[in-house]
Amino acid sequence: MTIATKGPVRVVGTGLLGASVGLALTREGVEVQLSDPSRTALALARDVGAGTPARPDGPEPALVVVAAPPDVTADVVRAELAAHPHAVVTDVASVKGYVLEELRAAGVDLARYVGSHPMAGRERSGPAAAVPDLFLGRPWVITDSGSSDPEALLAVRSLAVDLGAVPVPMAAAAHDAAVATVSHLPQLVASLAAARLRGLDDAALGLAGQGLRDVTRIAASDPALWTSILAANALAVRSVLVPLRDDLDRVVDALTSAALATGPEDVAPGTLAAIADVIAAGNAGQARIPGKHGGRQSSYAVVTVLVPDQPGELAHLLADVGAAGVNLEDLRIEHAAGRAAGMAAISVLPDREEDLVAALAERGWRLVE
Repeated sequence: MTIATKGPVRVVGTGLLGASVGLALTREGVEVQLSDPSRTALALARDVGAGTPARPDGPEPALVVVAAPPDVTADVVRAELAAHPHAVVTDVASVKGYVLEELRAAGVDLARYVGSHPMAGRERSGPAAAVPDLFLGRPWVITDSGSSDPEALLAVRSLAVDLGAVPVPMAAAAHDAAVATVSHLPQLVASLAAARLRGLDDAALGLAGQGLRDVTRIAASDPALWTSILAANALAVRSVLVPLRDDLDRVVDALTSAALATGPEDVAPGTLAAIADVIAAGNAGQARIPGKHGGRQSSYAVVTVLVPDQPGELAHLLADVGAAGVNLEDLRIEHAAGRAAGMAAISVLPDREEDLVAALAERGWRLVE
């Protein structure tokens, strides 16, 4: 634990991020003072071990972490800076430019303020969903206000490191443009896709495979929180959605043309190419998503194994992978529709694929081609 986060840390807002910060620091022996306008949330955060409710006569914090929705973050930061004149104050809101502009407009002295954003989360919200390891290995963006003291920047960087995250310095505007694509767009796409399921009959839903689950997983997120996030980053998100809409319109036009054709020979030239181009562009984009240690996911070979739905079978499989001397780069579990089994998709380095296939087949595992 670094010196910067040894002193009392005040966490304002005991939702998923705030309570997870409190859990992680408490586990390391740091005194955590909790504050939340909801007495129920505050009591629950205390009960899960995220810290103790702040007392008026308690010691002054060295660091304040504001974990509030973006639309109220600036007000809370301003109040905390005034109430604790010797503390460094950071916020973990997922939009940085909006908060910084509001603080500047209010004439706040930003020397002790540093914006930050841990790129971590879950579909669930609230203190009951908090986990102390939420930030392990995750990027933690640190945004200099332009007036932040070096000591304040160091304190927030130390907080990120102490919680197992990877500090990433970034300007507020660059951060907001980035998360509009890598975080906010996926949320909207997942929600829009999941909304199509509301009127679908049970028979159709019974055909759902892992692809639907993958696309809609984050659609279970909190509507109120995401409304606040998207409104605060409206311009950046809009700049991503407009070209997406244009691409979608081209696909709709191509499908309309294909549907009106009386036969393959009547399909207008370029119609099918427009559809193929969208899929190919998606291939190229997906291949750029970082995998383990920053490598590209597409650089791995995938070995898929049928795993019986019985206690201990997955552990047995992983033990056999280890016994084969093959390092597991990634693992995904898919459901096998209508069968008491699952499919484990094991990602390995390409030059180990044949070794793993041979070893698992020898041990009696059924491989899915």
